[in-house]
Amino acid sequence: MADGHRVPWFPAWGIKFPVPLDDPRSVVGVFNEWRPSERWLLLAFDAAASEVHLWTTWHALRRRELRGDMVGNSVETEFLRLISGTHQIKTAFERAGLRSGDNSAWIVYLPEFGGNDPYQASAEEGVEIPRETYNEATIEAERLMLHLKSDLIPQRPIPTENGLRRVGATSNSENLSIPELETRFLAHASMSDLQN
Repeated sequence: MADGHRVPWFPAWGIKFPVPLDDPRSVVGVFNEWRPSERWLLLAFDAAASEVHLWTTWHALRRRELRGDMVGNSVETEFLRLISGTHQIKTAFERAGLRSGDNSAWIVYLPEFGGNDPYQASAEEGVEIPRETYNEATIEAERLMLHLKSDLIPQRPIPTENGLRRVGATSNSENLSIPELETRFLAHASMSDLQN
């Protein structure tokens, strides 16, 4: 997971709502009204598996964004589509968006750094992720938490079997290790342009 891969925290903040959501659209409406840009989104809590999962999905998004070949009409929609492992926008929102009964979510910021295709870097260069990305966006995230009347969950993303089911991945095995679960999340996201 993130410790073994030595990637910095992805700019995502777990939040808990005061009560389970009755009308997710109203929460998303408040969020969209106050977010600084479309690079901010709400993600189902179980849909995020790890720092590596989020950064890998972000890299795929950034590549599509810079090449102008996104399926979604915005970066937030494309990110949800990739996380959900589907080509269908409606399915992406059903899987990775908020649902009635959800009591937690992630506030996510999709950084814009790297003006070039992140996959064009040479093997020697690698892809440099600025370590301060999370901290620099925290004030905006805290402001959004206040507007949503939510509290910060002091936890980072962890892959779960419930999360795999939430994003539409089938799992015939139970009691998988955390690295095995993370691998399944990564494989599922990579299928986003192969599945309906």
